[in-house]
Amino acid sequence: MLLLLLQVQNVKFQQVSVHERRPSSSGRHTPGCNLAAIVSRLISGAYTTTRTHNNGAEIMFWQRHLSRLSNSVKVLLNSRPELLFKAGEDMVPFVKVSEKSLKWDLVIRALVNDSMGKALPFVLKERKCGEEMSITTLVSGNLESLREIEDVNEERLKAVFDVYLHFGGYVPRVFGIQGNGARLAVVGRGRDIANAKYSDWVRLRKDLEKLRPPSTTELLLSNNGDHILEGCLTNFFVVCGKDECGEIYEQNDFDYERSVEVQTAPVSEGVLPGVIRQVIIEICLRNGIPFREVAPSWSQHNMWREAFITNSLRIVEHVETILVPSSWKSMESKTSTEIRWEEKQFEVTPGRVTSIIQKEVMEKAGFEAYAVALYKD
Repeated sequence: MLLLLLQVQNVKFQQVSVHERRPSSSGRHTPGCNLAAIVSRLISGAYTTTRTHNNGAEIMFWQRHLSRLSNSVKVLLNSRPELLFKAGEDMVPFVKVSEKSLKWDLVIRALVNDSMGKALPFVLKERKCGEEMSITTLVSGNLESLREIEDVNEERLKAVFDVYLHFGGYVPRVFGIQGNGARLAVVGRGRDIANAKYSDWVRLRKDLEKLRPPSTTELLLSNNGDHILEGCLTNFFVVCGKDECGEIYEQNDFDYERSVEVQTAPVSEGVLPGVIRQVIIEICLRNGIPFREVAPSWSQHNMWREAFITNSLRIVEHVETILVPSSWKSMESKTSTEIRWEEKQFEVTPGRVTSIIQKEVMEKAGFEAYAVALYKD
């Protein structure tokens, strides 16, 4: 059972029972929805999702998530305000805000922290001791409130936005276990406004589900069928050999790690700046792991040694298989059975570089942890 809590300005709460989308015993996905999907049914806005760790005592990378959330609000306001305010054709009120030089980060943090302080005591009473939680925070604009404001400043702007919080019980998958790897398929084009995380994307990506092959756990995006950008819910990385012969030095960790490079598509090509994605970039640069921001090319998949996906719930998940359509034109098909697929298989357990990165991410998560108890006082 997941607990959905919505906090609006008058601090009302609503509780519903839902089920997270999980593969059935046959490998097919059973009906259900994830946290973002639930939120998107209710209202449009910018959102971010993270989870707790250390038996629910700490929120992972919370300060980074608040920064990304405020950035998403700014991006939507300046490029597609209707995705933030659920507005019609009347765009005049947005000029009041978009032309102002406002401290967005302070506004969003103040709103979210106030909401968390009111919601968490209630949530913690309902939670089982030691249970981890997923936390989705959505910020949505109130157009009527915006119209009533004559002179916009940071304090008055707080009345324009509503904060919605969703808490759910979460059981992290054990990293490195055979069978816990991701099974991916490239099925569609990259998304618009990828540098913002917004709830309408949940609705837009539903059209891709008709092309999901059986047993696939995540769908990848590409604009040409060769350069892979990201997943619908994740960022995508490969560990690629740096020479054409693709020789791997199995006996020497140092040689192997220096003979490969980690690759992921740059944000400039239409990729969400994921929180864990940025953490991994920092880890690679700090530890001397060869890294390059370039979209992994399927035409070079014979040189891919490892692959993994990331988001703030899965953290790091190794990839077992990737399916890519033999012809990009076949993406016009109505179902996955009409498509001929090419397949790349990896080891069923994480590779060496993937394991190193996962360990470093978890250590960094502990270092940057935000104590849940800070919202109880």
